[in-house]
Amino acid sequence: MNTLTRAETLRDLHQAPEILRVINVWDAISTKVVADLPGTRAIATAGHSIAASLGYVDGGMPLQVALDAIEVIVKATELPVTADLDDGYAEPGETIRRAIAIGVVGANVEDRLKPFDESVAGVRAIIAAAEAEGVPFQLNARTDAIARGTGPLSERLPEAIKRGRAFLAEGASLVFIPGLMDRESVEHVVAELGRNTVSVIGLPGALTAAEYQELGIARISYGPLVQRVTLLALQDLAQDLYGSGVIPVDLPALN
Repeated sequence: MNTLTRAETLRDLHQAPEILRVINVWDAISTKVVADLPGTRAIATAGHSIAASLGYVDGGMPLQVALDAIEVIVKATELPVTADLDDGYAEPGETIRRAIAIGVVGANVEDRLKPFDESVAGVRAIIAAAEAEGVPFQLNARTDAIARGTGPLSERLPEAIKRGRAFLAEGASLVFIPGLMDRESVEHVVAELGRNTVSVIGLPGALTAAEYQELGIARISYGPLVQRVTLLALQDLAQDLYGSGVIPVDLPALN
């Protein structure tokens, strides 16, 4: 698939009645493992996981380093790749142009609760850059109004909705709202923003993917939690090997 076809495929997955489940990856081998599963329709990168694998703190990875790592992932699969691009860096439009150049067809870009007008301007710049490249780029515009906001949830939700509505008006495909975990809040946000316009992260204690789908959520991802589970498995195995020193005989083979 070329970049245009991949972008159109990701757009169709976002608009489909079935929730799109994306398993976040961080390098070529994690990409191949996930891409080979029958249920995989698209690949999402995890910025936190890529940064950790390269020795950076989350949000501290230089743009070129991030793009180089993402390009390895794009080349490892024929599936559409949507990338975590932090806050878009200094020039969000230029960041997206460079991401499209390496085959990325969607991205998470977070507002980090920057001033409202500045956040909206960033989304506007991203959409303009994608349109100039002739690609129906799938911007999953993230607002941290719930995750980083203060006060009770009832006070953070209106800000998330305000920002989400503005991002969609500028052309974002979806609004990504981390921390949207309970049924009542999801129902309220979907009623305000519309079905198939909101994406979430699957966290311990949150609704199931099927429940989110029922309520009209378009996409669910899992961020750095996938890498965390993987590394805990490595740690457990290493601990066993310090004991018995033997790989388990029932170790399953990778497909």
